Amino acid sequence: MEQELSIGTRIDHDKYGEGIISKVTLTNFEVFFARGGKVEFSKASQDYEIIETPENASSSDSGNGVDIKQLEKILSYVLDKYNSLQEVVKMGDKWTGGKLMMQPGNTAMQSKEIPIEVFFHKIVMLRDRLRVLEQNINSNEKLTDEDKINLQQYITRIYGSLTTFNVLFSDKEYYFVGAGGK
Repeated sequence: MEQELSIGTRIDHDKYGEGIISKVTLTNFEVFFARGGKVEFSKASQDYEIIETPENASSSDSGNGVDIKQLEKILSYVLDKYNSLQEVVKMGDKWTGGKLMMQPGNTAMQSKEIPIEVFFHKIVMLRDRLRVLEQNINSNEKLTDEDKINLQQYITRIYGSLTTFNVLFSDKEYYFVGAGGK
């Protein structure tokens, strides 16, 4: 049985987790998931559970229950809740336009040159993924408190190993901090 759901309806899917319907067509729903991104489902699909429908939506609503500003607000809330929104992290001005040179010890081999902005972006992505890993560890119901503490300490040591790259950041608030930090 096909269900008529409207934009803004929150659903839960076994594989993708929580998501919000962002588009309704004649035969499909387009859903944004924090874990899986944009996924399209047939209206006939029963692979999801409805968590919440928008207050102003009725069962005969054709998908116009939430305007674009409301949808943006809903998506921002969900993505922020699951740490999927990446904050803008500025690189120190002195590095803008710079290059990272990697020179092998073997002179017969070629060196590698990478724009420092690319390298910085990868460092920031690594930090963000470590934060998501921390959140997943802390919210995992199957791990014991002792397991969570042990994994948390390991992640803290990883942060400590990355403090070398703090020199690239414009603001100290984004620095990596290990066990010796605050």
